[in-house]
Amino acid sequence: MKIAILNGSPRKGGNTEIMTDTFVKGAKESGNEVTKINLAGKKIAGCLGCQYCFSHDGVCVQKDDMTDVLAVLDTVDMVVFASPIYWFDITAQLKCAIDRLYARGKMGFHFNKTALLLDSASDGVYQAAMAQYKSTVAYLQWEDKGIFTIPGTTDKGSIKNLEKLNDVYEFGKSLS
Repeated sequence: MKIAILNGSPRKGGNTEIMTDTFVKGAKESGNEVTKINLAGKKIAGCLGCQYCFSHDGVCVQKDDMTDVLAVLDTVDMVVFASPIYWFDITAQLKCAIDRLYARGKMGFHFNKTALLLDSASDGVYQAAMAQYKSTVAYLQWEDKGIFTIPGTTDKGSIKNLEKLNDVYEFGKSLS
């Protein structure tokens, strides 16, 4: 299976990137082809809602780094969304990329499987992100392969000491 993972963390080498790398390791060990896209540093503007894409075969009027992201997503079977939780929701970097998926709204998506990986310092802060994800999955009739949350990531790299990180590895490894 071809999988893309959208890492919404702005922190290079942080807990979310460690989590995504752990997922990638497991998924590759099972023979999957995985592309990790770090959204931090990419120039991705917000959706204009102009619907230019609806009359131009999913091509967005904006010419930024989302063009390359969409090109990858047009070739995969599964997309994994990954983010730390800031103020009870996903990061602006990931939300902006998700909003720009609107360009494929009329023509549809190549992928139909998704998953969500979240981490945070505190427990009990995932409801908004999970609700948004579940609503999107239901609306687009994607197959949710799983939601994984890892609280307790208080310091950069602290996720390495948490047992739940192994669940993410095993999840990646279970996909084929």
